[in-house]
This record gives sequence, structure tokens and C-alpha cells, in this order.
Amino acid sequence: MIKVIVSVLLLALLCCGIGYQQLQSALKMPLKVENSTLFKVERGTGFNQLCQAWQAKQWLDSCFKFQILAKLDPTLTDLKAGLYELDTSAVIDNIRRINQGAQVSFSFTIIEGQPLRDVVANIQKQAHLTQDLQTENLATQISSTQENLEGWLFPDTYHYHSEDTASGVLKRAYNKMQQELDAAWQTRAPDLVLSSPYEALILASIIEKETGLASERPLISAVFTNRLKTNMRLQTDPTVIYGIGADFDGDIKRKDLTTYTPYNTYKIKGLPPTPIAMPSKAAILAAVNPPVSEYVYFVAKGDGSHQFSKTLQEHNRAVKQYQLN
Repeated sequence: MIKVIVSVLLLALLCCGIGYQQLQSALKMPLKVENSTLFKVERGTGFNQLCQAWQAKQWLDSCFKFQILAKLDPTLTDLKAGLYELDTSAVIDNIRRINQGAQVSFSFTIIEGQPLRDVVANIQKQAHLTQDLQTENLATQISSTQENLEGWLFPDTYHYHSEDTASGVLKRAYNKMQQELDAAWQTRAPDLVLSSPYEALILASIIEKETGLASERPLISAVFTNRLKTNMRLQTDPTVIYGIGADFDGDIKRKDLTTYTPYNTYKIKGLPPTPIAMPSKAAILAAVNPPVSEYVYFVAKGDGSHQFSKTLQEHNRAVKQYQLN
């Protein structure tokens, strides 16, 4: 039956002056676009509408041959809505891309150590993303259980398509952090001072902000763990800066260390009430598995690394060497 239909169509084509060789050439005909041209296929767009839109843009000379090809191969008419990247390959290849729903993909990256306010500000600038965030009710929109999303968005690159929602991207980041945190908590040290995965997330965020060197994360974790065990205050500058918030001018001052906020670990004992940034997987693992160590102090050496000390006397010498000089 199919052979009969094809034969009839070919006979009709010959009567219309369209021969087999012309159809073959149509299969190879390139789409006349600039490289990486974006084109949106709206919902309900038909094959003829698509072809006519391309002809109007002078991307092809005529729709007739392609309409015939669509009669011979009806799968060409199955168009999926979305935003597509067209190129100078064959017209049929570009149509096949739309048949397969191979939409152009965009990406959004959450950087390790970013606070929530920066993540939200950045995603609100993303192109080709539906901006639906309810900033005053963000935690409820993204999660049904958290009151504060700080720390809960896993640092990674998330790919999305046109008309995906900002809340949808952040929900994926939230779900991934839940998975990573739960998995890390299962591997925690048996004598861990932390009592819950959320406390691990808080400590991991502090570790993340304290050092940019991956190799130092375990020792930073050991210092904070030893302080928590002995009821010493954490006395970590990143928590002070977070407590100051948007008013921080980039220079931490002595009065900042002595001014109370719920996050000032020079004034409070134990952990702050929430994370202070988005921690990496490495920081989370360091938080739940600190190495055995006697270190309780560290000071920045000025080159991105830190000097670790076991006693206050050692620490004061390190401060004099690396800070006061």
C-alpha cells in the first residue's frame, strides 16, 4: 500500500515538474541562516507555518519541495515547541532537530561559597529563563520544609531550556544538596560533635568561606571541631561578615568583632543559627569527617594558605609573623 502511495506521489510530482533528482537536491539543501541562529517554535506550530516563516526570513527559497517531502515522510510534521539553534546544515536536518525536541540548552552556575542573596541576584539576570521567584517567600516556594534557604543550594552548573522557571532550577539545586548532605551524613565520624545534618551544613559553609585551598578544608574542620568539643568560641571572621550583611564595606574592623549579631562567633558560643553560604561537597565531607588533630588556631599567611597552631603561644607567634609584619 505504501509503495502505491509513494508511486502515486512521485507520479504527481513528475506532473508538477518536480522529479526525483530535485527531491534529492532538496534533501541536501542548506538552511540559509547565520551560524547559531536561535528560532522559537511556538506550541501548535504546523509544518506549513514553520516552512513559511523560514521562507519569509529568506532562509529557504520555496516550501513546495519540503511540503512534498513531508507528504512522503509524515514524521517531519511532528514539531515540538521550544527554542532551537539553527545552523547552515540541510533544511531537513534542522527540521529533524525540531522533531526530536533537541532544544538549545542554557546554563546557570552556583559558585562554591556564594551566599543566597548572590545566587538569587544572579539567577534573576539569566536569559531565556522564566523569572517566577517570590523573593519574600522564597524558602516556601523552593522547599516545603526549610525556613531559610541559605546553604541549601548545591554549587554546580544547571542546564535548562527556554521557558523553564528560575524556581525550577533552584529546586533542582535544593534537591541535589539534600541528596549530597544525606549521603555525607551517612559517612560521618562515629564521635562527631555535630548532632544533625543541618549542623554539618552550617559548619561546612564556614569551612567553605575560611579557605580557598581544598587541601586545607580537613584541617579547618579539625580546628572548629576541637573548639566545639571544648566549648571554645569559633571566632571566625566570615560569620561576622555574614552578620553585617549588605552593609559590609570589605574591611572588617575591631568594632565589628565586638558588636553582637546572631552570627558573630566572637560573641556567641557554638554554631551560628544558619549556614552563611553554599558549601561544596568537599566542605561537607570535611565537616562530617574531621581528621584527628590538636590544632585549635589558624591564621592567614597572606598567600591564600593558613598557619595552624596547637597552643595560644604558637598562634601569637604566627600572628606576629604573618599578620603584624
